[in-house]
Amino acid sequence: MILSEADKKCLIEIARAIIEEHVDPGKRIKLMSSAPSEAMEVNCGAFVSLYVNGDLRGCIGTFSEEEPLHKNVKNMAISAASTDRRFSPISPEELDILIIEISVLSPRTQILDIGEIELGKHGIYMIRGPNRGTFLPQVALQNEWTVEEFLRNCSKYKAGIGWDGWKSADIFTYETSIFRS
Repeated sequence: MILSEADKKCLIEIARAIIEEHVDPGKRIKLMSSAPSEAMEVNCGAFVSLYVNGDLRGCIGTFSEEEPLHKNVKNMAISAASTDRRFSPISPEELDILIIEISVLSPRTQILDIGEIELGKHGIYMIRGPNRGTFLPQVALQNEWTVEEFLRNCSKYKAGIGWDGWKSADIFTYETSIFRS
């Protein structure tokens, strides 16, 4: 999916407005005065990552393609700001310095050979039984991981199936369009 710069700006504004309204309920912010663009109405998954002073403060996403992009961004923004169990909720004092990053997801493609994974281009999603986990493409680059380290860390820390659990999991790749403000 191709998003225009105006679409990207609008999605960031939606995320920021809903986070501010959620964190500081006294603020009543009008969301999107105009109808969403055709691109924002496409049903696709998205992740919203929040940063304060360069540190991750929340990251929640969905692969669900049952809702339009703008609704998934809105829902994931609220969740990233308030329900990521790794972090305390975003505080009103952090709102002015909050950086919002949105990753719009392509559909997933199952792979049979880990040689198909291109670090920095592909995110990974793995599933084995009821366990599942994912890492966005930028995670491998940020941590300077090899493909195997990318898979092992996702397997252990995200899917909860141990260091080598990826070897018996179904593995999928996906791409993202990433933008921030």
